[in-house]
Amino acid sequence: MESWSKIHLKGTVLQLYIQPGASSNKLSGTYGERLKVKIKSPPRDGEANAGLIEFFAELLKVSKSKIFLIRGESSRQKDLLVELSIDEVLILLRELL
Repeated sequence: MESWSKIHLKGTVLQLYIQPGASSNKLSGTYGERLKVKIKSPPRDGEANAGLIEFFAELLKVSKSKIFLIRGESSRQKDLLVELSIDEVLILLRELL
């Protein structure tokens, strides 16, 4: 298990550090104990949060309805709940890191 991933009753929690307004959407290593994610969407009116959920839905091959922002709505430090097992999430994300 990675420091930025936690088991949750409903799936997996990803602890993220977000850089909004980037040139592209991509995983960018770690930032402390969090997975660093660059998001193209700007940090206004929830656009970066929506872009983050859409990006992870594509990465993890799930619908957006299976991903929830559970912490950090207006912060760069965010926690996402993904309704997949931690093993499934880590297999998919490790290929991209």
